[in-house]
Amino acid sequence: MLEEELLQLVEKVISEKCEQQHIELKRASGGTPTKLYDTLSSFSNQLDGGTIIFGIDEEAAYQVVGVYDVQDLQKKVMEQSLQMEPVVRPLFTVAHIDDKLVVSAEISECDIYDKPCFYKGAGRLRGSYIRVGDSDQPMTEYEIYSFEAFKRNIHDELRTVDRAAKKNLSRDNTTEYLIKLRRQKQNLVNLEDDRILETQGICQDNAPTLAGLMLLGEYPQEFFPQLSVTAMVVQGTQIGELGDDGERFVDNKRIEGTIPQMLEGTLAFVRRNMKVKTIVTEEGKRADKPEYPIKAIREIILNALIHRDYSVHTDHSPIRLVMFEDRLELENPGGLYGRITVDDLGKTSADTRNPYLAGALEIMIDTENRFSGIPTIKAELKKAGLSPPLFIDRRGVFKVIFYKKIVSQTSENKITQDILNYCATPRSREELAKHFGFEAPTYFIKTYISPLLADGSIKMTLPNKPKSKFQKYYS
Repeated sequence: MLEEELLQLVEKVISEKCEQQHIELKRASGGTPTKLYDTLSSFSNQLDGGTIIFGIDEEAAYQVVGVYDVQDLQKKVMEQSLQMEPVVRPLFTVAHIDDKLVVSAEISECDIYDKPCFYKGAGRLRGSYIRVGDSDQPMTEYEIYSFEAFKRNIHDELRTVDRAAKKNLSRDNTTEYLIKLRRQKQNLVNLEDDRILETQGICQDNAPTLAGLMLLGEYPQEFFPQLSVTAMVVQGTQIGELGDDGERFVDNKRIEGTIPQMLEGTLAFVRRNMKVKTIVTEEGKRADKPEYPIKAIREIILNALIHRDYSVHTDHSPIRLVMFEDRLELENPGGLYGRITVDDLGKTSADTRNPYLAGALEIMIDTENRFSGIPTIKAELKKAGLSPPLFIDRRGVFKVIFYKKIVSQTSENKITQDILNYCATPRSREELAKHFGFEAPTYFIKTYISPLLADGSIKMTLPNKPKSKFQKYYS
């Protein structure tokens, strides 16, 4: 970064008096901190990396105390960086503040094929860290495995299942699947049934795979009790609140079966618990309008069932659906897979965690494995007049939230005007999200700021660096 950018960053840190997801403070007035490995690892492993600022003392009300020796500090930070795997290459910047020197070390995100970055002295399992808020937390074994599974192209849905045999596959389900498969894939027409099941990942070594059981099994939960959907309706806006009659849950159900059965069972649960109002169309016809569009609900349930993690690390974690008074939440074990980020959803093709499951369901229930699910969800919610969906990817869990609030043109115009007024002074992503009550800055920027940037109502302070952590927006 430039010296001017470092000065702006220090000013921001002092005014807010806190570290952040991408900022770590070190005093360094009496010498170089001896254990930077945790932060070097966590910043290298997180999206967009992070910056360590030396010369600010948190315990002294975030005063600028300066560093003891710029040259020696950089040398010793580099020595620690060389102990990382892969090696970390910090980019240093020095700035003068009140006759004191402050040094920043920018840590770039390493390539996904090199993750996790870890301290060699502790090894991969104990030396890998992840950034959580303003702290560095040890990676779990599962988080480390997630990187390995992607790099090594491991397909957990193809693992065979102890105690399971071909007799545990439903004969009717299997016959129907083979008929549909032969109709759509001419190269398989003349192959024997057993050979086809092997090519499609249903069986391996003459035994059913996890994918086979979840798609065609008589009762998959005989082997995996928690590979199911838990669905509940909660009175209030938080789990734990009691209704007027003292009950926490209006409805509470565990939904089991194959993936197609769980899809239909979960949809039925939502339909049963969703209010529907009758409206009169412009043509004078009556039509039912549910609280949430069924097509969008189907897409998020299907995505969760297909793209959840099916490794041994998540065997005991069901998909979880909760209907609150003001929103619907669906979360599944396993964060976003591979190279895709929340910002990329619906814009580009994604790495598929379970390609054999996805391919089979295209045949079985006419799903589309063409990355059209997210655009469909957004379009359906917009058509229904609802807020855009919120996607959250956090430590091995992916969550989708639909808000019940109707977005009127008046309210949209009001929030637009409020943003323009607030941005009379340049504002950062974090300031905007916090001011307007949004948990995820990325979601707020994409939903509200990007359209204003497109029509010229809002401008960026750093137009040549749109993704800069120092970016601010002004009207």
